Amino acid sequence: MYQEKGILVSVLIFLIFRFCTCIDTITLTRPVNDGDILVSSGENFALGFFSPANSTNRYVGVWYNKVSEQTVVWVANRDQPITNSSGILSVDETGNLVLHEKDQGLVFWSTNVSGVVNDVSAQLLDSGNLVLFQGLVNKEVYLWQSFDHPSNTLLPDMKFGLDKKTGLNRVVTSWKSTGNPGVGDYSCKLEFVGSPQLFLFHGMTKVWRTGSWTGLRWSGIPEMDGKDLYNVTYTNNNDEVVIVYQMRNSTIFSRIVVTESGTMDRLTWQEADRKWVRFWSAPNDQCDGYNHCGPFGLCDPYRLGTFECDCLPGYEPRSPQNWYLRDGSKGCKIKPGTQMCKAETGSLRQPMLRCLTHQTHV
Repeated sequence: MYQEKGILVSVLIFLIFRFCTCIDTITLTRPVNDGDILVSSGENFALGFFSPANSTNRYVGVWYNKVSEQTVVWVANRDQPITNSSGILSVDETGNLVLHEKDQGLVFWSTNVSGVVNDVSAQLLDSGNLVLFQGLVNKEVYLWQSFDHPSNTLLPDMKFGLDKKTGLNRVVTSWKSTGNPGVGDYSCKLEFVGSPQLFLFHGMTKVWRTGSWTGLRWSGIPEMDGKDLYNVTYTNNNDEVVIVYQMRNSTIFSRIVVTESGTMDRLTWQEADRKWVRFWSAPNDQCDGYNHCGPFGLCDPYRLGTFECDCLPGYEPRSPQNWYLRDGSKGCKIKPGTQMCKAETGSLRQPMLRCLTHQTHV
Protein backbone atom coordinates (compact mmCIF):
# COMPACT_ATOMS: atom_id res chain seq x y z
CA MET A 1 0.00 0.00 0.00
CA TYR A 2 2.67 2.50 1.09
CA GLN A 3 4.85 1.40 -1.79
CA GLU A 4 2.03 2.09 -4.26
CA LYS A 5 1.46 5.55 -2.73
CA GLY A 6 5.18 6.26 -3.00
CA ILE A 7 5.18 5.31 -6.66
CA LEU A 8 2.10 7.49 -7.26
CA VAL A 9 3.70 10.49 -5.53
CA SER A 10 6.88 10.00 -7.55
CA VAL A 11 4.89 9.91 -10.79
CA LEU A 12 3.00 13.07 -9.81
CA ILE A 13 6.24 14.88 -8.94
CA PHE A 14 7.72 13.78 -12.26
CA LEU A 15 4.66 15.01 -14.17
CA ILE A 16 4.63 18.34 -12.33
CA PHE A 17 8.35 18.82 -12.94
CA ARG A 18 7.94 17.85 -16.58
CA PHE A 19 5.09 20.33 -16.96
CA CYS A 20 7.08 23.13 -15.34
CA THR A 21 10.13 22.59 -17.48
CA CYS A 22 8.01 22.82 -20.64
CA ILE A 23 5.93 25.87 -19.69
CA ASP A 24 8.13 28.24 -21.73
CA THR A 25 8.34 26.11 -24.90
CA ILE A 26 6.29 25.57 -28.07
CA THR A 27 6.78 22.41 -30.11
CA LEU A 28 5.16 20.64 -33.04
CA THR A 29 2.82 18.84 -30.62
CA ARG A 30 2.49 21.59 -28.02
CA PRO A 31 0.94 24.74 -29.53
CA VAL A 32 -0.37 27.87 -27.81
CA ASN A 33 -4.12 28.38 -28.19
CA ASP A 34 -5.99 31.61 -27.53
CA GLY A 35 -6.37 31.60 -23.74
CA ASP A 36 -3.09 29.77 -23.07
CA ILE A 37 -0.19 31.62 -21.45
CA LEU A 38 3.49 30.77 -21.93
CA VAL A 39 5.74 31.97 -19.07
CA SER A 40 9.53 32.28 -19.18
CA SER A 41 11.61 30.17 -16.79
CA GLY A 42 12.26 33.01 -14.34
CA GLU A 43 8.67 34.25 -14.74
CA ASN A 44 9.75 37.69 -15.98
CA PHE A 45 7.80 37.55 -19.25
CA ALA A 46 4.67 35.92 -20.62
CA LEU A 47 3.45 35.17 -24.14
CA GLY A 48 -0.12 34.77 -25.25
CA PHE A 49 -3.06 36.30 -27.06
CA PHE A 50 -4.28 39.75 -26.08
CA SER A 51 -6.59 42.55 -27.16
CA PRO A 52 -5.34 46.15 -26.82
CA ALA A 53 -7.41 48.96 -25.31
CA ASN A 54 -10.82 49.54 -26.94
CA SER A 55 -10.33 46.69 -29.39
CA THR A 56 -11.62 43.14 -29.76
CA ASN A 57 -8.93 42.14 -32.26
CA ARG A 58 -6.57 39.41 -31.10
CA TYR A 59 -2.79 39.58 -31.29
CA VAL A 60 0.07 37.37 -30.12
CA GLY A 61 2.39 39.33 -27.88
CA VAL A 62 5.01 39.23 -25.15
CA TRP A 63 4.43 41.21 -21.96
CA TYR A 64 5.86 41.57 -18.46
CA ASN A 65 4.59 38.76 -16.26
CA LYS A 66 5.40 40.36 -12.90
CA VAL A 67 3.98 43.81 -13.71
CA SER A 68 0.36 44.31 -12.65
CA GLU A 69 -0.37 46.65 -15.58
CA GLN A 70 -0.23 44.57 -18.75
CA THR A 71 2.63 46.06 -20.77
CA VAL A 72 3.18 44.50 -24.19
CA VAL A 73 6.77 44.72 -25.46
CA TRP A 74 6.53 42.70 -28.69
CA VAL A 75 3.73 41.80 -31.11
CA ALA A 76 3.89 39.08 -33.78
CA ASN A 77 0.95 39.89 -36.07
CA ARG A 78 1.12 43.69 -35.80
CA ASP A 79 -0.74 44.43 -39.04
CA GLN A 80 -2.66 41.16 -39.31
CA PRO A 81 -5.07 40.94 -36.36
CA ILE A 82 -7.31 37.95 -35.76
CA THR A 83 -10.97 38.94 -35.38
CA ASN A 84 -11.97 36.00 -33.19
CA SER A 85 -10.54 33.64 -30.57
CA SER A 86 -9.68 30.77 -32.92
CA GLY A 87 -5.98 31.64 -33.22
CA ILE A 88 -3.22 29.07 -32.67
CA LEU A 89 0.54 29.65 -32.44
CA SER A 90 2.45 26.50 -33.31
CA VAL A 91 5.58 25.07 -34.87
CA ASP A 92 4.70 23.53 -38.24
CA GLU A 93 6.26 20.74 -40.29
CA THR A 94 8.69 23.12 -42.00
CA GLY A 95 10.18 24.20 -38.68
CA ASN A 96 8.51 27.62 -38.66
CA LEU A 97 6.59 29.29 -35.87
CA VAL A 98 3.19 30.02 -37.43
CA LEU A 99 0.10 31.91 -36.27
CA HIS A 100 -3.05 30.61 -37.92
CA GLU A 101 -6.77 30.08 -37.43
CA LYS A 102 -7.96 26.79 -36.07
CA ASP A 103 -10.66 26.03 -38.63
CA GLN A 104 -9.78 27.82 -41.85
CA GLY A 105 -6.02 27.43 -41.45
CA LEU A 106 -5.48 31.02 -42.61
CA VAL A 107 -1.90 32.09 -41.76
CA PHE A 108 -1.59 35.53 -40.12
CA TRP A 109 2.11 35.49 -39.32
CA SER A 110 5.17 33.23 -39.68
CA THR A 111 8.88 33.32 -38.89
CA ASN A 112 9.56 32.43 -42.55
CA VAL A 113 12.72 30.45 -41.90
CA SER A 114 13.81 28.88 -45.18
CA GLY A 115 14.50 25.17 -45.54
CA VAL A 116 12.78 22.19 -43.99
CA VAL A 117 14.22 21.29 -40.58
CA ASN A 118 13.25 18.79 -37.90
CA ASP A 119 13.22 18.86 -34.12
CA VAL A 120 12.45 22.60 -33.95
CA SER A 121 11.08 24.33 -30.85
CA ALA A 122 10.31 27.89 -29.79
CA GLN A 123 11.12 29.17 -26.32
CA LEU A 124 10.35 32.36 -24.43
CA LEU A 125 13.53 33.41 -22.64
CA ASP A 126 13.62 35.35 -19.39
CA SER A 127 14.97 38.36 -21.31
CA GLY A 128 11.68 38.58 -23.23
CA ASN A 129 13.27 37.15 -26.37
CA LEU A 130 11.21 34.56 -28.24
CA VAL A 131 13.64 32.22 -30.01
CA LEU A 132 13.34 29.43 -32.55
CA PHE A 133 15.99 26.72 -32.37
CA GLN A 134 16.80 23.18 -33.46
CA GLY A 135 17.60 20.41 -31.00
CA LEU A 136 18.89 21.70 -27.68
CA VAL A 137 18.68 25.46 -27.16
CA ASN A 138 21.97 27.22 -27.87
CA LYS A 139 22.10 30.94 -27.12
CA GLU A 140 24.67 31.40 -29.87
CA VAL A 141 22.67 29.73 -32.65
CA TYR A 142 19.02 30.64 -33.23
CA LEU A 143 17.07 29.98 -36.40
CA TRP A 144 15.05 33.12 -35.60
CA GLN A 145 14.55 35.46 -32.64
CA SER A 146 12.06 38.22 -31.84
CA PHE A 147 14.89 40.52 -30.68
CA ASP A 148 15.88 40.80 -34.36
CA HIS A 149 12.37 42.04 -35.19
CA PRO A 150 11.42 44.54 -32.45
CA SER A 151 8.06 46.25 -32.22
CA ASN A 152 7.92 49.56 -30.34
CA THR A 153 10.16 48.57 -27.42
CA LEU A 154 13.90 48.27 -26.84
CA LEU A 155 14.62 45.84 -23.98
CA PRO A 156 17.81 45.19 -21.99
CA ASP A 157 20.20 42.78 -23.75
CA MET A 158 18.56 43.42 -27.14
CA LYS A 159 21.02 44.21 -29.93
CA PHE A 160 19.95 47.36 -31.75
CA GLY A 161 21.58 48.20 -35.06
CA LEU A 162 23.08 46.52 -38.11
CA ASP A 163 24.18 42.92 -38.62
CA LYS A 164 26.75 43.37 -41.39
CA LYS A 165 26.79 39.65 -42.22
CA THR A 166 23.06 39.39 -42.98
CA GLY A 167 22.25 43.04 -43.73
CA LEU A 168 19.58 43.05 -41.02
CA ASN A 169 19.06 46.55 -39.59
CA ARG A 170 16.86 46.38 -36.51
CA VAL A 171 14.30 49.20 -36.37
CA VAL A 172 11.94 50.09 -33.50
CA THR A 173 8.58 51.46 -34.70
CA SER A 174 5.69 52.98 -32.79
CA TRP A 175 2.21 51.54 -32.57
CA LYS A 176 -0.44 53.24 -34.71
CA SER A 177 -2.40 54.02 -31.54
CA THR A 178 -2.92 52.64 -28.04
CA GLY A 179 -5.61 50.39 -29.48
CA ASN A 180 -3.71 49.34 -32.60
CA PRO A 181 -0.20 47.80 -32.42
CA GLY A 182 0.24 48.03 -36.19
CA VAL A 183 3.35 49.73 -37.59
CA GLY A 184 2.97 53.44 -36.80
CA ASP A 185 4.39 56.70 -38.12
CA TYR A 186 7.47 56.97 -35.88
CA SER A 187 10.60 54.84 -35.98
CA CYS A 188 14.08 54.77 -34.50
CA LYS A 189 17.13 53.29 -36.19
CA LEU A 190 20.89 53.59 -36.49
CA GLU A 191 22.30 55.44 -39.50
CA PHE A 192 25.84 54.77 -40.62
CA VAL A 193 26.99 57.72 -42.75
CA GLY A 194 30.11 58.98 -41.00
CA SER A 195 29.92 58.27 -37.30
CA PRO A 196 26.88 56.06 -36.56
CA GLN A 197 24.12 57.67 -34.53
CA LEU A 198 20.51 57.01 -33.61
CA PHE A 199 17.78 58.91 -35.44
CA LEU A 200 14.08 59.25 -34.65
CA PHE A 201 11.96 59.52 -37.81
CA HIS A 202 8.44 60.67 -38.58
CA GLY A 203 7.90 58.77 -41.78
CA MET A 204 11.05 59.62 -43.76
CA THR A 205 11.68 62.91 -41.93
CA LYS A 206 14.32 63.08 -39.22
CA VAL A 207 12.94 64.64 -36.04
CA TRP A 208 15.66 63.92 -33.47
CA ARG A 209 19.10 62.33 -33.13
CA THR A 210 21.45 61.19 -30.40
CA GLY A 211 24.65 62.60 -31.84
CA SER A 212 27.66 60.34 -32.34
CA TRP A 213 29.07 57.91 -29.79
CA THR A 214 31.85 59.43 -27.67
CA GLY A 215 33.04 56.17 -26.14
CA LEU A 216 30.99 56.74 -23.00
CA ARG A 217 27.68 58.12 -24.20
CA TRP A 218 25.84 59.73 -27.13
CA SER A 219 27.12 63.28 -27.63
CA GLY A 220 23.59 64.70 -27.87
CA ILE A 221 22.48 63.17 -24.56
CA PRO A 222 24.70 64.80 -21.91
CA GLU A 223 22.46 63.51 -19.13
CA MET A 224 23.50 59.96 -20.01
CA ASP A 225 26.42 59.14 -17.70
CA GLY A 226 28.00 56.31 -15.73
CA LYS A 227 25.66 56.84 -12.79
CA ASP A 228 22.72 55.52 -14.75
CA LEU A 229 20.75 52.38 -13.95
CA TYR A 230 22.23 50.54 -16.90
CA ASN A 231 25.42 50.07 -18.88
CA VAL A 232 25.47 50.82 -22.60
CA THR A 233 27.82 48.91 -24.90
CA TYR A 234 28.58 50.19 -28.39
CA THR A 235 30.18 47.76 -30.87
CA ASN A 236 31.45 48.62 -34.35
CA ASN A 237 33.46 45.83 -36.00
CA ASN A 238 33.48 43.71 -39.16
CA ASP A 239 30.37 41.80 -38.08
CA GLU A 240 28.04 44.43 -36.68
CA VAL A 241 27.33 48.00 -35.57
CA VAL A 242 25.09 47.70 -32.51
CA ILE A 243 24.27 49.13 -29.13
CA VAL A 244 23.13 47.02 -26.19
CA TYR A 245 22.00 48.25 -22.81
CA GLN A 246 22.08 46.03 -19.74
CA MET A 247 20.53 46.68 -16.35
CA ARG A 248 22.97 46.88 -13.45
CA ASN A 249 20.22 45.47 -11.25
CA SER A 250 18.41 42.69 -13.10
CA THR A 251 15.40 42.90 -10.76
CA ILE A 252 14.53 46.35 -12.15
CA PHE A 253 12.23 46.41 -15.17
CA SER A 254 13.15 49.18 -17.60
CA ARG A 255 12.33 49.73 -21.27
CA ILE A 256 12.76 52.30 -24.04
CA VAL A 257 9.66 52.93 -26.14
CA VAL A 258 8.98 54.78 -29.39
CA THR A 259 5.55 56.27 -28.73
CA GLU A 260 2.65 57.05 -31.05
CA SER A 261 3.07 60.75 -30.23
CA GLY A 262 6.64 60.80 -31.57
CA THR A 263 8.90 60.57 -28.53
CA MET A 264 11.45 58.08 -27.26
CA ASP A 265 10.71 57.40 -23.59
CA ARG A 266 12.72 55.48 -21.04
CA LEU A 267 10.42 54.05 -18.39
CA THR A 268 11.08 52.10 -15.21
CA TRP A 269 8.52 50.14 -13.22
CA GLN A 270 7.98 51.36 -9.66
CA GLU A 271 6.51 48.44 -7.76
CA ALA A 272 5.65 50.50 -4.67
CA ASP A 273 3.41 52.81 -6.71
CA ARG A 274 2.51 50.13 -9.27
CA LYS A 275 3.15 52.37 -12.25
CA TRP A 276 5.68 53.12 -14.98
CA VAL A 277 7.76 56.22 -14.31
CA ARG A 278 9.28 58.14 -17.22
CA PHE A 279 12.91 58.96 -16.41
CA TRP A 280 13.88 60.37 -19.80
CA SER A 281 12.21 61.49 -23.01
CA ALA A 282 13.35 62.92 -26.35
CA PRO A 283 12.80 65.30 -27.98
CA ASN A 284 12.19 67.07 -24.67
CA ASP A 285 11.42 70.53 -26.10
CA GLN A 286 11.06 72.22 -29.49
CA CYS A 287 14.77 73.06 -29.64
CA ASP A 288 15.66 69.39 -29.23
CA GLY A 289 14.11 68.59 -32.59
CA TYR A 290 16.34 67.81 -35.55
CA ASN A 291 16.97 70.82 -37.83
CA HIS A 292 14.35 72.86 -35.96
CA CYS A 293 15.96 76.24 -36.76
CA GLY A 294 18.00 75.08 -39.74
CA PRO A 295 21.61 75.90 -40.75
CA PHE A 296 23.13 78.91 -38.96
CA GLY A 297 20.03 79.17 -36.81
CA LEU A 298 19.87 79.46 -33.03
CA CYS A 299 17.14 78.01 -30.86
CA ASP A 300 16.17 79.22 -27.40
CA PRO A 301 13.22 77.40 -25.77
CA TYR A 302 13.01 80.11 -23.09
CA ARG A 303 12.10 82.94 -25.47
CA LEU A 304 8.59 83.19 -24.07
CA GLY A 305 6.01 84.82 -26.31
CA THR A 306 8.31 84.95 -29.34
CA PHE A 307 9.57 82.50 -31.94
CA GLU A 308 12.27 80.32 -30.41
CA CYS A 309 14.45 80.52 -33.55
CA ASP A 310 16.96 83.27 -34.23
CA CYS A 311 19.94 83.72 -36.57
CA LEU A 312 23.64 84.01 -35.87
CA PRO A 313 25.02 87.59 -35.93
CA GLY A 314 25.37 88.74 -39.54
CA TYR A 315 22.68 86.32 -40.75
CA GLU A 316 18.98 86.64 -41.53
CA PRO A 317 16.16 84.14 -42.17
CA ARG A 318 16.46 82.39 -45.52
CA SER A 319 12.66 82.40 -45.81
CA PRO A 320 11.05 85.33 -43.95
CA GLN A 321 7.59 83.98 -44.80
CA ASN A 322 8.33 80.58 -43.25
CA TRP A 323 9.98 82.32 -40.31
CA TYR A 324 6.81 84.39 -39.78
CA LEU A 325 4.81 81.14 -39.78
CA ARG A 326 7.24 79.78 -37.15
CA ASP A 327 8.93 77.31 -39.46
CA GLY A 328 12.68 77.79 -39.11
CA SER A 329 13.80 74.61 -40.86
CA LYS A 330 15.27 76.47 -43.87
CA GLY A 331 17.64 78.26 -41.51
CA CYS A 332 19.54 81.48 -42.10
CA LYS A 333 21.72 83.09 -44.75
CA ILE A 334 24.36 85.85 -44.69
CA LYS A 335 22.82 89.32 -44.79
CA PRO A 336 23.47 91.20 -48.07
CA GLY A 337 26.51 93.44 -47.82
CA THR A 338 27.85 91.66 -44.77
CA GLN A 339 31.58 91.10 -44.95
CA MET A 340 32.75 88.25 -42.79
CA CYS A 341 36.23 87.91 -41.33
CA LYS A 342 37.39 91.51 -41.80
CA ALA A 343 40.94 92.49 -40.97
CA GLU A 344 41.70 92.50 -37.27
CA THR A 345 38.45 90.70 -36.45
CA GLY A 346 38.40 87.76 -34.08
CA SER A 347 36.14 84.84 -33.32
CA LEU A 348 32.66 85.09 -31.87
CA ARG A 349 32.13 82.68 -29.03
CA GLN A 350 28.70 81.11 -29.32
CA PRO A 351 28.01 78.56 -26.58
CA MET A 352 25.41 75.77 -26.52
CA LEU A 353 25.54 75.02 -30.26
CA ARG A 354 24.69 71.69 -31.83
CA CYS A 355 25.78 71.00 -35.39
CA LEU A 356 23.06 69.70 -37.68
CA THR A 357 25.12 66.61 -38.56
CA HIS A 358 28.65 65.38 -38.00
CA GLN A 359 29.49 66.73 -41.49
CA THR A 360 28.47 70.34 -40.85
CA HIS A 361 31.24 72.90 -41.03
CA VAL A 362 31.42 76.69 -41.18
